[in-house]
Amino acid sequence: MAQKTKVKTLYVCSQCGYESPKWLGKCPECESWNTMTEESRVTVSGSAGRSISAPPAALPSEVRSLEAVSADESVRYKTGMRELDRVLGGGIVPGAAILVCGDPGIGKSTILLQMCGTIQRDLRILYVCGEESMRQVKLRANRLGVDGGNILMTASTDAEQLHETILQNKPDLVIVDSIQTLSIRSISSSCGSVTQVRECTQLLMNVCKSSEIPLFVVGHVNKDGGIAGPKVLEHMVDTVLYFEGDRNLSYRILRSIKNRFGSTNEIGVFQMEEGGLHEVENPSEMLLAGRPLDVSGTCITCLMEGTRPLLVEVQALVAKTSFGNPRRISTGFDYNRAALLIAVLEKRAGYFMGNLDVFLNIAGGMRIDEPVADLAVVLALVSNLVDRPIHSKLLALGEVGLTGEVRSASHVAQRVGEAYRLGFDTFVLPRSNLRHIDQSQFPQATFYGVSNISEAFRAIQK
Repeated sequence: MAQKTKVKTLYVCSQCGYESPKWLGKCPECESWNTMTEESRVTVSGSAGRSISAPPAALPSEVRSLEAVSADESVRYKTGMRELDRVLGGGIVPGAAILVCGDPGIGKSTILLQMCGTIQRDLRILYVCGEESMRQVKLRANRLGVDGGNILMTASTDAEQLHETILQNKPDLVIVDSIQTLSIRSISSSCGSVTQVRECTQLLMNVCKSSEIPLFVVGHVNKDGGIAGPKVLEHMVDTVLYFEGDRNLSYRILRSIKNRFGSTNEIGVFQMEEGGLHEVENPSEMLLAGRPLDVSGTCITCLMEGTRPLLVEVQALVAKTSFGNPRRISTGFDYNRAALLIAVLEKRAGYFMGNLDVFLNIAGGMRIDEPVADLAVVLALVSNLVDRPIHSKLLALGEVGLTGEVRSASHVAQRVGEAYRLGFDTFVLPRSNLRHIDQSQFPQATFYGVSNISEAFRAIQK
């Protein structure tokens, strides 16, 4: 059969992977400007005009019945870091593809190299250092105290060459740092493009999954905080881990935003020190360390991150405005939610803030997504407005509705238990949640059940 080779030019969005036959200034999929890059596709056509993207397989693939497939969930590799194991769902599943992403300098390479130092006692590891030389990785390993006796290293950035390296050496774990540095020679686009990243990841995943080798892939993020290159990486891999935190601060939060083998609500807390990342076993104490006492405008609430309760401090500042329109600034708390709560205070409680600037901050760099923190935000705002401090050992929980009612919160017993363990003795809770609390377990605590924000204000004045 006569075959013809055709080169087709496409324009691909570097943010979302949208393809267009012509150049566009704005991507119609993700609405990003100037992200369409030119790529060439080579297709082979037969005599009948039928396009052939790949030659057919010479042999059929292996077929097994469902009952014959082993599914032992106890087979997981422990990383030696309990916080990392928690986020992964109990350990590394053989054959899993795990994407680790975050801002530059946040600690992605550090935590993977520290993991290698522990897991290499039992497993052989292939570390692909695409961004750094082997000498640079060795210097970091010396600083972290990592013994690389069972760690194999390669500086190759050819994905097809890495494919053969994995087949030949048969490691127990593969780490690619980072996927944006790999390329396939037959693809004309440059490293880091949508096509290169997608095809390189698929090539490595095929060989690792067929041999049940866990694969860690490091991915960069762009200026908007999204994973650079294709968004399809999130759909291809089994687990997506995201590092949060300011690289200028010492605390880091590792969050699972996708996990086929565990919960997506778990987080791991680390502290960056001179010797690397160290686990924080009690994040609540860390988040409350150094908080001011007997100062108006602060209130404590409790969040649930997976199965872990975390105590966080809500700070509010209300000041007279110097502009025609008062400012509303919120850090770590949803801006629209804050505006809604301010409107409820004005309409239902009579606290007018139309000529006042309002600033909200969640201490410790945390971000609150749960409505259970509404009551703490409202109490902190009123406390600063009337300049009356809230008791330093008081915890507030509850969602605030548009009519000023305080709605019930979930996992109240766990939240109260964590706060009581840390010395809190006064709890302002929704009235409907009091029946879920066995008050005999907290003999030194005082509970106030409230049904609206006015009752909550009276409770904190006692």
